[in-house]
Amino acid sequence: MDVKLINIGFGNIVAANRIIAIVSPESAPIKRIVQEARDRGRLIDATYGRRTRAVVMTDSDHVILCAVQPETVAHRLGGKDSGREASE
Repeated sequence: MDVKLINIGFGNIVAANRIIAIVSPESAPIKRIVQEARDRGRLIDATYGRRTRAVVMTDSDHVILCAVQPETVAHRLGGKDSGREASE
């Protein structure tokens, strides 16, 4: 089985087939989703202390904060230079 991996910045990698949404963090509903994930222990902060520019939601109910733009993550998801491929 092939697993496509996406670089979300600073060497952090996410399995592409687990991503269900990549959104901007500015709206109130997204801020609420991030806070709820933090409260449930399902928040992964991959910003390395930088400003959050994208929020990645996964099918496992995890929420990942990224310091790169949502368009950049989406481009990596759709492009050939998207990250790495691993075989299981």
